[in-house]
Amino acid sequence: MSPLLKQRLELLAQPALQNSLTACMHGIEKESLRIDASGTLSQRPHPAGLGSALTHPTITTDYSEALIELITPVNRDIDGLFQQLDDIHRFTYGELGEERLWTESMPCILPARDEDIPIAWYGTSNVGMLKHVYRRGLAVRYGKPMQCIAGIHYNFSLAPELWEALRQQDGDARSTQDFQSERYAALIRNFRRYAWVLMYLFGASPALCASFLQGRDHQLQPLGDKTLYLPYATSLRMSDLGYNNDAQAGLSVCYNSLDSYIASMKKAISLPYAPYAAIGTHDADGQWQQLNTNLLQIENEFYSSIRPKRVTRSGEKPVHALASRGVEYVEVRCMDIDPFAPLGIEPSTAHFLDSFLLFCALAESPAMSDEECRASNDNFALVVKRGREPGLQLTRKGQPSGLNEWGEHLLDNIAACASLLDQAGQTTAHSDSLALQRAKLRDPALTPSARVLDAIAAHGNSFFRFALAQSEAHREHFLARPLEAAKAEAFAAMAAQSVADQVAMEQADSIDFDSYVAQYLSQ
Repeated sequence: MSPLLKQRLELLAQPALQNSLTACMHGIEKESLRIDASGTLSQRPHPAGLGSALTHPTITTDYSEALIELITPVNRDIDGLFQQLDDIHRFTYGELGEERLWTESMPCILPARDEDIPIAWYGTSNVGMLKHVYRRGLAVRYGKPMQCIAGIHYNFSLAPELWEALRQQDGDARSTQDFQSERYAALIRNFRRYAWVLMYLFGASPALCASFLQGRDHQLQPLGDKTLYLPYATSLRMSDLGYNNDAQAGLSVCYNSLDSYIASMKKAISLPYAPYAAIGTHDADGQWQQLNTNLLQIENEFYSSIRPKRVTRSGEKPVHALASRGVEYVEVRCMDIDPFAPLGIEPSTAHFLDSFLLFCALAESPAMSDEECRASNDNFALVVKRGREPGLQLTRKGQPSGLNEWGEHLLDNIAACASLLDQAGQTTAHSDSLALQRAKLRDPALTPSARVLDAIAAHGNSFFRFALAQSEAHREHFLARPLEAAKAEAFAAMAAQSVADQVAMEQADSIDFDSYVAQYLSQ
């Protein structure tokens, strides 16, 4: 352990800061495809009983009309967080009728034609149309199948009191907002250095349905008739088969400061890109098909494993919110859905993520050179495709390092953060989770990716049959536990209010959509 990390841990171990340590804030966003009983992508609209996907605070859609996104309120308590996620699931399943939620990150059987994958619809308000046209842009740029991949987003922040204590310890003269923003940037740099370990420990997409890659070149191996895989893969979702594309491959986003990140994003959303210019913003019928012809339509188009975030105001661009009010929290975006967990993620995973992110926040985090950025990207890419390969070597500080050796070193350092969180919360949950992860590091058969391959083998080497069986089991799990009447009434009222809110937004628009887009993009 470095002297600086030890010094910071000792500061936060002081009794006066224990309550602040338990005030870390969390949120979970969980995506799932709606499917019919045969395991085929739903063609139905967003269920009316779930309210408006535009304005509902906890139930929305992402890319496809069939890609539901369930969002917890922010919570400082992980047990409370998972109770909220469970309640949202129970209400949602009660409104799905005969449909199920697909339990995998990689998609179900997709239609043979891209045009039969429905894009999410948010109504006719300017805000709703902006969201819809942005998704039309994703379709023409990357194809629809890639946008049907699902995942878990984990939102995390440290209490302002902790950042202030660290600022005083450092003798930093910057404002509280500027210091907090720069330390979140430091957290993100360390996350990029070490995120490969999350892919090893929690990656759960080593295989996929062959329908996902119909007509595309790939180097996957067949497993049974309609399953493709890589034998040592952990997360094909995070590989170049998933959220990756040629256009963004050369995009260099700098996290060495908040200013450099904002400058990188502003450049990307204003940089003309000839292939997109050739497509144009409108189709042959004069309908909008992308917001602009730049490398990125908006910042959210940049596929990253982690993002600095600030809650935006209505109609405000994310980069503008960051520039105006600084970083509020980070969004971890590389987590696969755990197909063995009905909620898609286990509480023990959240406890480890807290320990890992606290370590990333407290450990030394020098600026990253272009060479280190490339090495970090290469390490991540190696682990998503070959993470369980015996003797796999990564690059650490310019030198070869065994995955297991480096992983043990990381877990030793993270253990001190887990102990600190346990002490503050009077629990053993963080250390218990660390022990689970250490066992996976020593025995690859315990990893989710290995367990998925074992389960696929038990279903006749069929990814589809395994995933459909899990989807059915999880549906029964939730339908057997309907919400209590009071909670069900509260969710129904929330859904009804969201519909009223959407109508009000549509009626309140005072400018045409073309003007609205121009105004939005000019921020």
